[in-house]
Amino acid sequence: MCPQDADATPNGSTFHRPLRFRSRLGSAPCRRQRWHRGGMPSSDAAPATADVGASAAADPLRSLLHATRLVAPECLATIVAEHAQLLGADEVVLYLADYDQRVLHPLPGAGVPSRQQLTVDGSVAGLAFRRVEATRAPEKNSPQRLWLPLLNGTNRLGVAEVVAAEITDALEAEARALTAVVADLIAVHDTHSDVFARLRRRKSLSLAAEIQWELLPPLSFATDRVSIAGALEPGYDIGGDSFDYAVNGSCADFLMLDAVGHGLPAALLASVAIGSYRHARRDGLDLPDISAAMNSTISDQFSGSRFATAAIARLDLHTGQLQWVNAGHAAPLVVRDGSVMEPPPCPPHPPLGLQKDEPGICLFQLQPGDRVMLYTDGIVEARTPGGEYFGEERLADFLIRAMTAGDPLPETLRRLVAAVLAHQADQLSDDASVVLVEWPAQGSDADT
Repeated sequence: MCPQDADATPNGSTFHRPLRFRSRLGSAPCRRQRWHRGGMPSSDAAPATADVGASAAADPLRSLLHATRLVAPECLATIVAEHAQLLGADEVVLYLADYDQRVLHPLPGAGVPSRQQLTVDGSVAGLAFRRVEATRAPEKNSPQRLWLPLLNGTNRLGVAEVVAAEITDALEAEARALTAVVADLIAVHDTHSDVFARLRRRKSLSLAAEIQWELLPPLSFATDRVSIAGALEPGYDIGGDSFDYAVNGSCADFLMLDAVGHGLPAALLASVAIGSYRHARRDGLDLPDISAAMNSTISDQFSGSRFATAAIARLDLHTGQLQWVNAGHAAPLVVRDGSVMEPPPCPPHPPLGLQKDEPGICLFQLQPGDRVMLYTDGIVEARTPGGEYFGEERLADFLIRAMTAGDPLPETLRRLVAAVLAHQADQLSDDASVVLVEWPAQGSDADT
């Protein structure tokens, strides 16, 4: 059995999280493996620090990559701390954001200083996470602290805390490079280990939420021609809402889906719908044919009372032409020059699973710098205990203020979801999900 520690969750139940990684082989909790010529790995009895020598000091990043090639995920924090010291830092601690991005959990390891979890709102660490930029703590005396966002591309994984007698510009530059490598390592290890997924949980996910999170692409992605971010709530108990996207050449495809019902039945319907969407998209079909394929799959696999509403969109990254199929869903919203506008009316078609005819395409021409939002009804239909809806007007006002403030897309959505939750006293009556896409002014053909 793998050793685990039991934590009490906020609701008083017991949830198991691997907080300390003990070894059955003595004082070396994080052990290396070396490859024999025959191709089989063999345990190296020395702890990880034995390999950190003069060559590592000369090139810490190269040494880090070599040291982590076969390392167990639970040893990553230890090896990072060892190599960070070669850069001139006294301590380096990694933190991962929980599923709804409210809390930053420290990643434990042998030789890693003990830390408490931190809030995203209300801490210097959270400020670095929210702004996606290096942030120095206000200490005037030694030691000093630097907080760096852990980014896999543009996807925010957490933050790194760097402690040193003095945070120099040279140390910050080296630490930036280190955290960029570490974030990629975390993303890679997350595909074949549960260590980071367990750490990120403030409480247990529902089975439906477990399925939905495994379906999702990264919560944000960007190139010089497009930025995409998504969010969904309740993160620990999501049911039928989901989204997907893909950027291929000059096209960005994105989908917002709302499967009827709640819990596991809705999650199963959503998983089939997303699978059908990806299959049709990867076969190179146009939007009406993608919609038809999804409609056929849902109607064949589920009864007539089961369906999903969807907005299936495609953006030409060269021209900014937006096209979409509306399958019983809310129309997109476009944020432009400090105002929110709806594209010209486009008749909706029945939801997926209930369509009889192939749907038509809706068209809208974006301008450089426009943001496009797709959302589910749980956003605008969130209600206060007194019955007041969050509504489209409040949503539009929020989007305008976020764009005016220059908030990055992921932070805009994190704050939007928090506002929707607060409006409904943290008790959503329906899933609330959103996708935000920006066609940036820089790099668009409209500028040439």
